[in-house]
Amino acid sequence: MKTITFALLAVFTSCMCAFAQKNTGYEVYALKYAKLEHPTPISQWVFNGPDKDSVGIIFLFWLIKDNKGKNILVDAGCLKDLQEVKDFGLVQYTRPDSILLQTGLKATDITDIILTHPHWDHIDGIGLFPNAHIWIQKEDYNYFVGSAWQKDGNHGGFAKRDVIQLVDMNASGRVTMVDGDDKEIIPGIKVFTGSRHTYNSQYVQVQSGDDKIIIASDNIWVYYNLEKMLPAPPYGTFDAQGYVAAMKRMKTLASKIDFIIPGHDEQIFTKFPKVANDIIRIR
Repeated sequence: MKTITFALLAVFTSCMCAFAQKNTGYEVYALKYAKLEHPTPISQWVFNGPDKDSVGIIFLFWLIKDNKGKNILVDAGCLKDLQEVKDFGLVQYTRPDSILLQTGLKATDITDIILTHPHWDHIDGIGLFPNAHIWIQKEDYNYFVGSAWQKDGNHGGFAKRDVIQLVDMNASGRVTMVDGDDKEIIPGIKVFTGSRHTYNSQYVQVQSGDDKIIIASDNIWVYYNLEKMLPAPPYGTFDAQGYVAAMKRMKTLASKIDFIIPGHDEQIFTKFPKVANDIIRIR
């Protein structure tokens, strides 16, 4: 009788553990905070892409949350007063912390921000989230705050005030520099490198239930890059071959190709369920 009881207890415990494991994944959301007023030629986003076909460009950041108090952003959007926002002609802008309120979270609830890269439309909003710890690739950080501004550097897409903001956060102990590829920085969340959209940009793999979701951000600008296996134009990557190799690798890291999420393509809002105004859930 004791043997049977212990056997049943073991089965019950095993089932409960399996149930718990199955339900400990994160929920993943995409939040749109702005867009370009008119579609633009695909050739602006894809090397050797067509001029005659166009794509609607939106500006996103992502929310990863669990039921244990972890509320993680991937990138943080930007503020409207930035000159680049005016130069690019962004419309339908909503401040990222205001969009976040539609998920039931306040800016102070954000525990972490994973920066895929430090372009202004991805980093400028980090100051909106006072309790967030910042994660960025070490080589990307060093280039962003240093070499990019030297004579032979490339600071296209970088804003000076974001350099100062990130350095100040680092000085106050709020920045972790991730050193390299295939790193689990938070349980269930890994970052990968290789695309070199910036000096050493990273993309994010999230365990969501039984699924693995890849938040590519600008390591894939639009779906056409992924569909045709074509890199960004030369101004969109330090390494065109690396950009394509990273997309191929993403296909092995995601549960299915639909779970590879590019950084700026409005088509994403036709692929996943809408949960609030300008918010979809990736599932």
